[in-house]
Amino acid sequence: MTSASHKRKTGRRRAIIGGLSALGVTGAAIVTTTLLAPAGAASALPAWPQAKGGKPVPASIEVSGTYDGKLQRFHGTGELGSDGQDENQQPLFVLKDGAVLKNVIIGSPAADGVHCLGSCTLQNVWWENVGEDAATFKGASASSVYTVYGGGARSASDKVFQFNGAGKLVVTRFQVSDFGKLVRSCGNCGKQYKRTILVNDVDITTPGKSIVGVNANYGDTASLRNVRIHGDTKKKIKPCTRFTGNNTGKEPKEIGTGPDGTTCRYSAGDLSYD
Repeated sequence: MTSASHKRKTGRRRAIIGGLSALGVTGAAIVTTTLLAPAGAASALPAWPQAKGGKPVPASIEVSGTYDGKLQRFHGTGELGSDGQDENQQPLFVLKDGAVLKNVIIGSPAADGVHCLGSCTLQNVWWENVGEDAATFKGASASSVYTVYGGGARSASDKVFQFNGAGKLVVTRFQVSDFGKLVRSCGNCGKQYKRTILVNDVDITTPGKSIVGVNANYGDTASLRNVRIHGDTKKKIKPCTRFTGNNTGKEPKEIGTGPDGTTCRYSAGDLSYD
């Protein structure tokens, strides 16, 4: 499997609010967050939650509807007791189309985290030590929408979010540290799709390699808004990297990095550094 302040026009703000409402993020949630704050606005990182008990997971938990973990720490045991990078590991949670997973702490071992088989919402989900990937999005419909709202991840030797399927991924109010890639559109899956990614109001803390990787040849787009990058004064983390993807399993070729107005959609003002 395979963070210069500026104001945005009212029209754009309305468009973003409308779009997020369509994704199932409530108006109240938008109003009570810094979702539309200008880049670089002062914002204390939410503290990582304390686990309220632990729950071993010997076999993948299948979720239809809403699963509230009540901030318990879930960790793999038995066949799910791996923190490695081995391919084809099973996840702790499998979310059916339209499912919601919330208030969950994924501890160690984390196996392959969470798999979304269609549209899904991950709300206030925290990965203490990412295993193979934190979450993989696998829906086959162009109308699939995957929403990550709140939460955080750390200690990801490679990818945090692996986007294998079709549709749109929205990552909002999230924090990540000590990672390889925050989001990667699959570069060599056997079946490829056009994928849309929005990373908005997030905190990125070094060390890390890249925020988003996308396949230009398949029409992928990545939009970055209000991204706060901490500890990277030399700006080594790549905000958006373009690749030529393939469906043969070969390692995809990197073809460029930085904003281009087409595939990587952001400007310098969308990022702040401290």
